[in-house]
Amino acid sequence: MKQYLRLAFLLLGTLATSIPAYGQAAALPQLGPGESLGKALGLSAAPNLRDLGGYKTADGRTVARGLIYRSDRLALNADDVRKFAALGLIQDYDLRTAEEVKAQPDQIPEGVNWVGLDVLADGPPASMSRLSALRDPTTAGDSLGGGKVEAIFTDIYRAIVSLPSARKAYGDLFTALADRGHTPALFHCTTGKDRTGWAAAALLTLLGVPQKTVMADYLRSNENILPFYAGTIDRWVQAGGDRAILEALYGVRREYLEASFDEMRKTYGSIESYFSQGLGIDAAGQKALKDLYLTK
Repeated sequence: MKQYLRLAFLLLGTLATSIPAYGQAAALPQLGPGESLGKALGLSAAPNLRDLGGYKTADGRTVARGLIYRSDRLALNADDVRKFAALGLIQDYDLRTAEEVKAQPDQIPEGVNWVGLDVLADGPPASMSRLSALRDPTTAGDSLGGGKVEAIFTDIYRAIVSLPSARKAYGDLFTALADRGHTPALFHCTTGKDRTGWAAAALLTLLGVPQKTVMADYLRSNENILPFYAGTIDRWVQAGGDRAILEALYGVRREYLEASFDEMRKTYGSIESYFSQGLGIDAAGQKALKDLYLTK
């Protein structure tokens, strides 16, 4: 199954042969919650780089800014690295597979500590084998059209809650993030929407951000990733492929994240129990996360 895992997630970063560049910004900008820091900084990559802070919780507190960031792959050039350094990162938590990391290692400022946390080390859902059809755009519709890609990603989103490797990776991530000495920190995967999307959604939910806001933050990946890979999608269509297949692959859908939450609730009952029973982060660890990332 490893070859399909590589095809699915490594493909998200390698199908494109050209990527758009955004305008430049001289300093770390002040943005609204969920807005793309990658675009605002003028990076040639990482359009889904965002500060996780700024959101209001149900009890009126605010998720702190400048402590934790989420992103897609850090395929940065030298000029990007210089701009990226403005984040002042200490830790870079990479949720990708070993194959993805080997093929496209992070390009980060000197002094940032890279930590590999392979969410899918135990292997992908069996349904991902169908993604091998992506090799031929003209016939991919037979295996992947008509909602089949969406069904595969629903399986993936359940797996990133239940797989032992996922529980270990996310447990290690949130345990580290509860330590003030490990911030500012960033976590990411390939497109910053699936493995990263669940990490962000789970943490925001634990912190008390309303579910509607959590879902809106998750769906904002579409604003960043789909335009970034528009050229790749257009070439796929020109080669005879179905646009809807790649849009479902590169984009996010409400039902994807809902599958993760459904798996979490069915298995653990609540986000607190998911953190304690699934990830090994007890009440004291959860309180440490809230104390660090919430402000009045």
